[in-house]
Amino acid sequence: MARKTDIPSSYYGEPRKFDPNFRGPVQNRSCTDVVCCVIFIVVIIGYIALGTVAWINGDPRKVVYPTDSHGQFCGPQNTPNANKSILFYFNMLKCANPAVLINLQCPTTQLCVSKCPDRFATLLDSWSASDWNYYKQFCKPGFKLSSKSIVEVIRDEDCPSMIVPSRPFLQRCFPDFITRNGSLTVANQTIFKDGDNNKRSVSDLKDAANQVTAMQRGVERGISSLLNAKEVVIKIFEDYANSWDWILIGLVITMVVSLIFIILLRYTAGVLLWLTIFGVITAVGFGIWHCYWEYSTLRGKAGANVTISDIGFHTDFSIYLQLSQTWFIFMISLSVIEFIVVVMLIFLRKRIRIAIALLKEGSRAISYIKSTLFYPIITFFLLAICIAYWAVTAVFLASSGNAVYKVTPTDDTCMYANLTCSPKTFNQTNITKVCPGSQCMFAFYGGESVYHRYILVLHLCNLFVFLWLVNFVIALGQCTLAGAFASYYWALKKPNDIPAFPLYSSFSQAINYHTGSLAFGSLILSVVQIIRIVLEYLDHKLKGSQNRFARFVICCLKCCFWCLEHFLKFLNRNAYIMIAIYGKSFCTSSKDAFSLLMRNVIRVAVLDKVTDFLLFLGRLLISGSVGVLAFFFFTHRIPGIQEEVRSLNYSWVPLVTVIFGSYMITYCFFNVYAMCVDTLFLCFCEDLERNDGSPSRPYYMSPGLHKILRKGEEGAKLCAAS
Repeated sequence: MARKTDIPSSYYGEPRKFDPNFRGPVQNRSCTDVVCCVIFIVVIIGYIALGTVAWINGDPRKVVYPTDSHGQFCGPQNTPNANKSILFYFNMLKCANPAVLINLQCPTTQLCVSKCPDRFATLLDSWSASDWNYYKQFCKPGFKLSSKSIVEVIRDEDCPSMIVPSRPFLQRCFPDFITRNGSLTVANQTIFKDGDNNKRSVSDLKDAANQVTAMQRGVERGISSLLNAKEVVIKIFEDYANSWDWILIGLVITMVVSLIFIILLRYTAGVLLWLTIFGVITAVGFGIWHCYWEYSTLRGKAGANVTISDIGFHTDFSIYLQLSQTWFIFMISLSVIEFIVVVMLIFLRKRIRIAIALLKEGSRAISYIKSTLFYPIITFFLLAICIAYWAVTAVFLASSGNAVYKVTPTDDTCMYANLTCSPKTFNQTNITKVCPGSQCMFAFYGGESVYHRYILVLHLCNLFVFLWLVNFVIALGQCTLAGAFASYYWALKKPNDIPAFPLYSSFSQAINYHTGSLAFGSLILSVVQIIRIVLEYLDHKLKGSQNRFARFVICCLKCCFWCLEHFLKFLNRNAYIMIAIYGKSFCTSSKDAFSLLMRNVIRVAVLDKVTDFLLFLGRLLISGSVGVLAFFFFTHRIPGIQEEVRSLNYSWVPLVTVIFGSYMITYCFFNVYAMCVDTLFLCFCEDLERNDGSPSRPYYMSPGLHKILRKGEEGAKLCAAS
């Protein structure tokens, strides 16, 4: 007797009826969601027009090359500064001034130079010394020694008051500040010689900045940290240059192992998946034991009981491995993972056998349609085009506009500060008299035209259309694969009844008839994603806010839209499967897919997710195994080939690259597998609704799958339980 809380089966639509003419994906189709298709084409044309306008108005040199105080590029050919490719700041300490946030430019004179200064010198010492010929190359062009007094020169910033040893970084001269053993050094030295060969200490450099505010003086530490980060970046690039071939070998090994894994699933799905399960459990268990052994060994050593917060951040990760707390954290984390995996296996043990049968059927489908394994290459190619076009358009948009100049006074009391000015007429105004020493300096690129006024809106349009195109490419791949795998399932005699070139046929149908439907589903998902991006931006802006209620609302909205995005991805995925089979519109296919899933909610919640869990374990095992192999290799722990490994600054650089790249490669291969399983799952549920296994209404599922999933009405009852 049904309970009062039971939902009738008709609530989610009537089950599919037997149709003797149904043979899988419908061949006679018509175009669906034509209006959305037209809108999508118009948007693409508009996106091309946006890129063209950005290309006409933009200049990538504004992004690639630094710009001096007069708005001139440093470095490009056929410019006044063709041989001066480095930007030199007269007083970099002024870059900490809040005016930077307004003008988007450091409020100090900037000059294009051919090389950075390599010695310590002051204007006062070099004014009448023999070293003036060296010092004057860092003064403004055309400056003459006898034209002004030294006080006026410093006030008008015709010359820097001081130069320090610097090194070029990102085409800009940064002082060579480096913190060593707790003390600040310049050019790795604590004693310097100026142009007169006089010895000077680091304190001389600090004393020269005594007139700067306390906030400006504090930028010394920021410069030191920036240059330390610069050294880290350089070392990382060196590590990539020395290990790129081994990284490539590791990724190739991952690809080969993934192919072998998929091929073995075709013949030994049960054994291989159970070995994968126990392999993951054993590997995590071994990791727990190893972490405990390291923790117990280090716990009694002097200096190993220091906490991670006490030592701060270090680029050399080997320092953390010498702390007992690090291994304790690893041990607890792995224990939690082990507990979750074991508990899930205990509760899902009865469904794993069914999931293995479904995976084995998926392996058989992929073996008959091998071209599906190479379809991710097409997806990757299309995504690369979208990303490249978006990036180029964003760069040209960011570099659009003419040079805008702002009044930069010597102090904040000037009433004309930050007003727009013209360098050609600036000296003819009263500003220089009211605010002595003020300059008309380049601030940013922009303009007053409608195009420049709405540049932020154009950036948002560029981002939105980019998301729409990316989601469309992914949807096209899902619909194409679903059509190919559905043609396999609904072939009564496999592989004889499988149509020729099923992947190409499915791709043609998706493009010719269902572009509008795929664009419609992608549009809905893109709207949610752009809202999430805006919420992330607002959350970032409100981090320093004291309004806790606003931050709470933003946090709740972020959580809701995260859930909505993942639900839409799940619903769209199944809607594309129904589109590939029946060729109906997106809304109708979404409704049919949702109704079919709700009529089989138990299998959706248990069986379908078990297969995803098993595939995740497979990805984890392959990428983890390659990662462990890379760890032993790059840390010189493999006997016999230790001399083959080149010395690296940071062994974690190639290691992290190999692990991340391996996971992405396995994800691409197993994503095809997951799409196959999802398609077969929906087809299987429809098969149970349409047919009963009799000679007149035979099941399309394989005998092995039918045996495990129970026979006749018993299997249909379980599938339709809710």
